[in-house]
Amino acid sequence: MWLRTPNITFSTPKAGFDIFRFEDGKIVEHWDNLQTIAAVNSSGHSQFDGAIAVTDLDKTEQNKSLVADFVNTILIKGDMAKIGQFIGSEDTDYIQHNPNIGDGLSGLGKALGELAKMGMPMVVKTHHKVLGEGNFVLSISEGTFMQQHVAFYDLFRVENNMIVEHWDTIETIPAQTDWKNSNGKFGF
Repeated sequence: MWLRTPNITFSTPKAGFDIFRFEDGKIVEHWDNLQTIAAVNSSGHSQFDGAIAVTDLDKTEQNKSLVADFVNTILIKGDMAKIGQFIGSEDTDYIQHNPNIGDGLSGLGKALGELAKMGMPMVVKTHHKVLGEGNFVLSISEGTFMQQHVAFYDLFRVENNMIVEHWDTIETIPAQTDWKNSNGKFGF
């Protein structure tokens, strides 16, 4: 089970994803990824708005496979020539909820290009898990962002075998010496 959780309050309000494992009707394990809430992005979307209706339950496995292929092909291998297999070419084809990225491939390309110019490319190294229900698929990956070791939680909405909407949180993974337990961020 996963949740898109608005407005968790710690020292500052956070956006987050929570994953729970249940046994005998009780929560026995928990993972999360949290990020400080930011202002709306250049396209006017927040970290919390957008579609919420779960549909296409019969396409869950197909949609999970599509997102896993996207993460491997585009985010890990960087084969941007194949992005049209996953996201439509019009800016209206892809709604972005990341606070630093605008809609469409143009918004994504601009943000990734600016990071590369600063010498701080986003690098996805390992894809750990894909969870999904119908048209919503959550991908959990690990890599580098802003020269920090991070966890990427990316929630995608899929429609007609294309990725049409995206929410995410990026959280720095502390050094293992600072961990409060030995379970690790990705022990699914």
